Amino acid sequence: MSRPSSRSMLYRLIEAGQLAHKALLLPLVERGLEPGDDAILFELGRSSTTEAELAAELGLTDVALETRLARLLDRGLVTRQAVGPELAAGVALTERGVRIRNGLADHWTQLEEALMGELKPKQRKKLADRLKRFVELLRL
Repeated sequence: MSRPSSRSMLYRLIEAGQLAHKALLLPLVERGLEPGDDAILFELGRSSTTEAELAAELGLTDVALETRLARLLDRGLVTRQAVGPELAAGVALTERGVRIRNGLADHWTQLEEALMGELKPKQRKKLADRLKRFVELLRL
């Protein structure tokens, strides 16, 4: 078996993943947010929802979600409001929350473009499919 090399594709993939992760965390930290808060902002950016639906969508316990929501409420990024036809208790983004969510999404898009910008659409699809397959294999 050959020795792992810094020139190997796997090594470069790991390095790129670690650096991308750091780059995605930077705007969170600058805004006083924690990793995972962005997932809530992105999900609420799609539509207002109940806390139970949000917890289920994100795979969080009610306690974990409440801790995150309390922080986002304190920062004025989300608000509690009635949602849906039954007017169930739920949460939604505030205007400030929408602005921050959009800024985070723009940052994500810039990193994605840095990765895929030089690839043609077919090449992008092939790369995405191969990475998806690789992830699925690793999860077995």
